[in-house]
Amino acid sequence: MSKYCDVYLLPIAADKVAEYKKIATAAGKIFIKHGALKYREYVMSDPKAEGIIAFPKSLKLKEGETVIYAAVEFKSEARRNATMKKIFADPALMPPKDKPMPFDYNRMVYGGFKILVDL
Repeated sequence: MSKYCDVYLLPIAADKVAEYKKIATAAGKIFIKHGALKYREYVMSDPKAEGIIAFPKSLKLKEGETVIYAAVEFKSEARRNATMKKIFADPALMPPKDKPMPFDYNRMVYGGFKILVDL
C-alpha cells in the first residue's frame, strides 16, 4: 500500500504568517487526530530560482506576499479520503464567522500525490 500526500501552496501576506501559524497548528492537530500520519507547513525563505520558474512568478505573488507550502501525509489514498470526511465534519475545523482567514482561498493551489520515493 502506497503512502499518499496532499500538497497545498498558499500565497499569503508576509505580515499574516504568525496569525496563519496559529490556525495551521490547530488544523494540523485535527488532521492528526483523524488519521493523518504527518502534517507539516513551511514558509518560503528563498524565493529566487535561476533557470526555472520560481514560486513567486508561478503563483503571481503580490508585493509583500510569501508562500506557505503544506504537506499532509496519509497511509494511503483510500485512508486520506476517509480521513478528510472526518476532518471536514469536525466542528473544531470551522473558522470563526466574525474573523476572516488571513489568506485568499481562491489563490490556493492543491494536488493529491502518490509518494514516488520515500527514503
